[in-house]
Amino acid sequence: MIISRTPVRVSFCGGGTELRAYYVGSENGGLVTSLALAKHIHVTVNKRFDNSVRVGYSRTEIVDDFEDLKHELVREAMRMTGVTHSVEITTIADIPSRGTGLGSSSALTVGLLNALHTYAGNTPDAAQLADEACRIEIDILGQPIGRQDQYAAAFGGSNQIAFLEDDTVTITPIDLDSTSLESNYFLVYTGITRQASDILAKQSASTDKKRADLDNLRQQAVEVRAALESGNHASVGRLLDTSWKIKRELVDGITGAALDDLYDSVMALGATGGKLLGAGGGGFFLFQGSSTVRAQVEQTHKVLSLTMDSIGSTIIFDDGSRL
Repeated sequence: MIISRTPVRVSFCGGGTELRAYYVGSENGGLVTSLALAKHIHVTVNKRFDNSVRVGYSRTEIVDDFEDLKHELVREAMRMTGVTHSVEITTIADIPSRGTGLGSSSALTVGLLNALHTYAGNTPDAAQLADEACRIEIDILGQPIGRQDQYAAAFGGSNQIAFLEDDTVTITPIDLDSTSLESNYFLVYTGITRQASDILAKQSASTDKKRADLDNLRQQAVEVRAALESGNHASVGRLLDTSWKIKRELVDGITGAALDDLYDSVMALGATGGKLLGAGGGGFFLFQGSSTVRAQVEQTHKVLSLTMDSIGSTIIFDDGSRL
């Protein structure tokens, strides 16, 4: 048996500028400041006695030919790694596996590739895992998503990630104090999950019309890095608030009455700012605020600490089994 563990991610600022519709043709490219969150997707790979393929997630699939798998990410990761028969694959998530705004689908793709490559006798590095995950999700499956989630999941830690016009990606690590992050930020679950693809497709289509707003979001990715590195958490909060005000106007469906009410209620308790993570429509809010504010929010909502994963996708168990 082989087990991979891959973190999901939290994006501070710059989300939306990692879409190809923005960074291709943009003078400076896209830019995102984010960190890998210590909530994980686990993937297990185990040899089966016969030639069939069994995949266990929210449902169970058993097929004689991997091409018949309905789980597209598993199917394409198997194809890319060459592990196409006599295998059992299971996935386990620390958080709801879809619609949270934490990039869980991309984390799953990275974790699948890591486990299957290892089973095939390969040792991919983080850059290969991220690039292959992007190829599966964007190029092969045609999903209208960006590229930050795959790189955050593969590399771990806190990073500023640049997306250049030629599709190259540059990772610049940011040295942040984990204790300070946990003391000053928290995530609030909205209780709403959504499919990001519809919102992202509309956002990509409106890129030219909203380019000035996206340019502002890119600049905020620069500013928030400086604020984080200097420990100026109040400035980070204000940047999050400004980012949310811009983001919610990009396309319809990013926010709604229940989300606005939740945001306003946490702000009224004393948070300096926050934003809805991911494409919008549900999932988690990230807020900057004191432990007192957090304690009040915890009385009515599910809250997570902003605890950083510094490793990225890794193999946590390997009994030596190989294809």
